[in-house]
Amino acid sequence: MLYLGKLVNTHGIKGEVRILSDFKFKKDIFKKGSHLYIGKDELTINTYRTHKNYDMVTFDGINDINDALKYKGKKVYINRDEFNFNGILNEDLIGLPVYEDDKLLGNVKEINKNVNQELLVLDNGTMIPYVDEFIKNITKDKIEVKLIKGLINEN
Repeated sequence: MLYLGKLVNTHGIKGEVRILSDFKFKKDIFKKGSHLYIGKDELTINTYRTHKNYDMVTFDGINDINDALKYKGKKVYINRDEFNFNGILNEDLIGLPVYEDDKLLGNVKEINKNVNQELLVLDNGTMIPYVDEFIKNITKDKIEVKLIKGLINEN
């Protein structure tokens, strides 16, 4: 299961909910008929729209606020096997070694999402912007980067 976001509240009285998510491939997930998982429940999306920074969803079989309230504050997941993503998931980058030419810089510990861009955070504390200017190639085995002088501390 992949973490999609958090169901933060209900909206209106007809069972619509607000999901807060920064998942990279939301457009592939939030479609009528897609399955989301909250706790042990599998829910099928009936309708979807955006409102401000929320993903607004109704589910099949949930038609009023009282049915939706039990999910308030819960984490929302997807089954990765149900989707084909056109790109690399951030979750797949965790643990990969990062190289500049033949020099190992470290392994990806986490992806830090800030306002302007995502950062690859390596196990040694090094942070590399996850943007095309610095990422040369990503395979299932490693990440190759091209850095500019002064971007990282080279002791």
